[in-house]
Formats: sequence, C-alpha cells, structure tokens
Amino acid sequence: MTKHKILSFGELLLRLSSSGDSFLGTDAEVAVFPGGSEANVAASLGQWNVPCSYLSRVPDNELVSQALSTLESLGVDTSPSLLEGDRLGLYFLLSANGLTKGEVVYDRKYSAFSQLQPGTIDWDAVLENYTWFHWSALTPALSEPLASVCQEALESAQRNGLTISVDLNYRNKLWNYGKQPIELMPDLLKYCDVVMGNIWAANKMLGTAVLETLGRDTTPDTYFEHAKESALEVFGLLPRCKHIAYTFRFMDSATHNLLYGTYHTKEGDFISAINETNGVIDRIGSGDAFMAGLIYALANDKGGQETIDTATAAGFKKLFVKGDFGNGSM
Repeated sequence: MTKHKILSFGELLLRLSSSGDSFLGTDAEVAVFPGGSEANVAASLGQWNVPCSYLSRVPDNELVSQALSTLESLGVDTSPSLLEGDRLGLYFLLSANGLTKGEVVYDRKYSAFSQLQPGTIDWDAVLENYTWFHWSALTPALSEPLASVCQEALESAQRNGLTISVDLNYRNKLWNYGKQPIELMPDLLKYCDVVMGNIWAANKMLGTAVLETLGRDTTPDTYFEHAKESALEVFGLLPRCKHIAYTFRFMDSATHNLLYGTYHTKEGDFISAINETNGVIDRIGSGDAFMAGLIYALANDKGGQETIDTATAAGFKKLFVKGDFGNGSM
C-alpha cells in the first residue's frame, strides 16, 4: 500500500447526458452521473486502494447524498466535504457519451462550491493528516475568490510538507470573469511538485512555447520532442516542480480515440505506447483517470517508464467505462 494519504479538492458535479443529439422531444432520455475532475481522480484512487479523501462544498440534499455515497462505495472518504449552500453544479453533455463533438453546457454559476470564499476553510487543520494535495485549474477558472481559496490551500500544503499535484484542465467557457489563466495560474503553479496536462494547456497557463503547425498528423516522435522542450520550459518556470506528464489525444470519429502520454523529470523523458481504439464507450473522464494513474505510480515510487505506462493505461481503460468515474482495474 502507498505511504501517501491524498486529499482531492474541487467541485462535485452532476452530469446529464442526452440519449441523442437533444434534451428536447418526446423521445429524449437523460442519464445522470456524478462527476467533476477532482472527484473522478479520487474515485479511481479509491478503487485502487490508495487512501484518499475528497473535499468539496455542496448542498445538503438527497442528490448530493447519493453522489457522495457513490464515492464512498468506491473507497473515497468524503467526510471533509462541507454541506453548505443551495445548489449543486451541473453540466449537460449534448450527446450520449461525448462520442461526437461532445458539446458541453455548464450550469455552475451560484453553485455552493462556486460561492466558497477565502477564510472559510482552516487548511492547516484540514491537511493535518494528509501527505498529498490534489487540485485542478478548473477551480480558479470559476471565480477570483476561488483562486484565492486555492492560494490558501497551496500555501498551507507547502507549509505542511505535502506533495502537491495539479491537472492543467483548460476550459475556455469557464474563464469568463475577466481574468485569463496566464494572469493567475503561474502564481498558483509555483507550489506544485507534479504537473499534468498537455503542451497546449501549458501554453495557456504558463506561456510556454507551442507551434501552431502541430496537428493530428504530427507524429508521436515529433510530439515527444516538443513535449521535452515544453517540459524543460516548465521546469525553468516552476523550480519546485519535479514531475511533468502530458497527454496526446486525437479523435477521428465518434468511437475513435488515439491516446498516448509523455513523462518528464529533470533526469529523463519517457513516452508510452500508442493506444488506439474504434470502440470508445465514454471518453469523459479519461484525462482524470490518467491523472489518477500518474498519482498512483508516483505515490508508489515507480520508475519513469512504468509511471507513464501506468498513467496512460488508466486513461485508455476509462474510454470503455460508462460515466465519469473509472473502474477498479489497474
């Protein structure tokens, strides 16, 4: 068992997926799943028997109770979560499984989590029994006060000696309160030991270089070289950072996915096998499963090649699991 105990912090969401291309009409059916990037990470870790907890701010109602119970059933301690506020954030996926363009409509304004204010959480007390803190760029994307909450959490995590990991999730629809990622993220990312994302997200959040000519037909070998260059820039900008992982995901049709990853330390660079399928069931959450696999490998002191192979395999396996949470296979 890993020596680490992990706290994952972020917004719990409900995902509503249409059975077709619309939520409207007499034949429309809607499936509901619990989700949220940081909850997805915790769900995978819990199923892999990694001691982990989840902290969000959610209203005290039956929908939330069912969502938290699902996480508990997967091995996640949800007791740190705050039962406060009036509504749970939602997102609508305008296709059955995100298998086409995966158009997403967010309904997260005025959610309990989005109204979390600095000074609400005693982070030193919350983090006392943990060794690892995980967050994502989705939280500071929601509001400036939430960026300040992240700052509080990160300062406390660093002060208390925790390993800190981040997913550079970039959703342009969420950054709509007058700030761009490059204005806030560098100051938050300086606390992180582990950075996961892709070369385009690194560009958005840290200003690292990325060529506009890169595309679907760019070879994995070429992308690997660009990933090395990007990681080298990130290491220069974030002296505390020790581990960087990038995903490369391409979709040619509703059920196609090409996925591989790279992993970088200051001592070496690694690339996974190229995984490809035409049998995708649900691509939502595959990046979060990759993140969980990365945490699992690093928390268990895996070598460089095994680390990226573990993370990529976890992300690829999620493509065949319905809903936002991954399954228990490792």
